[in-house]
Amino acid sequence: MKLIDTPNLDDHDGFYAELIAAHRGLSEAESHALNAQLVLILANHIGDREVLTEALELAKKR
Repeated sequence: MKLIDTPNLDDHDGFYAELIAAHRGLSEAESHALNAQLVLILANHIGDREVLTEALELAKKR
């Protein structure tokens, strides 16, 4: 599997709004914890170590 790095989400604006809403009312520490949990859940869903490494490298460049 190769990392998809082009737009691939039907409702990206809706997801962004949902993500921001999930952080509303959280402390900075709680917000960081939510992000960490989300990353780990999605990494588990992806399940491909090479893709995850590629994603980490891409994220560091942005």
